[in-house]
Amino acid sequence: MKKELNICGIKLSFWVEGEGKPVILMHGWLNTHADVQSIADALLPHFKVYNLDLPGFGESSEPAEVWGIEEHDRFLEAFIQAEGISNPILIGHSHGGRIAIQYASHHTVNKLILIDAAGVKPSRGLNYYLKVGAAKAVKHLALFLMGNKRGRQWLDSRKHALGSSDYKNSSPTMRAIMNKLVNTDLKPVMPSIKCPTLLIWGEADTATPITDAYKMRYLIPDAGLVSYPGCGHHSYLQNPVQTAAVLNSFLEKDKTQPS
Repeated sequence: MKKELNICGIKLSFWVEGEGKPVILMHGWLNTHADVQSIADALLPHFKVYNLDLPGFGESSEPAEVWGIEEHDRFLEAFIQAEGISNPILIGHSHGGRIAIQYASHHTVNKLILIDAAGVKPSRGLNYYLKVGAAKAVKHLALFLMGNKRGRQWLDSRKHALGSSDYKNSSPTMRAIMNKLVNTDLKPVMPSIKCPTLLIWGEADTATPITDAYKMRYLIPDAGLVSYPGCGHHSYLQNPVQTAAVLNSFLEKDKTQPS
């Protein structure tokens, strides 16, 4: 059943199905609830699943301002309070995993499942800083030669042309949000996660590499890792049968048994 709420200035659309302990399911960047529906379907026989269109995606509105992880955390907290949910199971893919990590680090959560999750700030090598320096030089030169207005228009067009697909396909507000989130490192809060945690990862993931999973497994006190050889950032879609089996095994004790 589709439902809508106004939460933190967002018109939130979400879908609720099933009966049993509550599961909150959060998709990745540029995705919607439909992209993780296979996960919901695997759990519906035994759980009540809340499948969200996160702010700025699907049928949910964008934030009016540039949100960071703290605003997304308050958003999830407000949603849980509004729905009267207690001690949820959180499942997050990519961007949704980032939000789940932050929330679970200082709230009571039954269990946490992170699938190719974001949250580890990318390491910066020498090439990165050389590129940043060159970009700053180009920016100052463009503004000097073209003037402020034309120069900024040209710079925006170059960012759009050269950016990642996630960056190029986002609105200006969502691009600013993405930049803020990507540059937020959640490793310091991971040791505060107290609930049992399952990491599911594609070993060929280039967006959130398997090394991120190793760091999370080390930092989160009660974490285990299941990895899929040859799978990428949407590993659960490449391995749906095994993912369903892994999820149901991890959540076996939480299942509502049929009468």
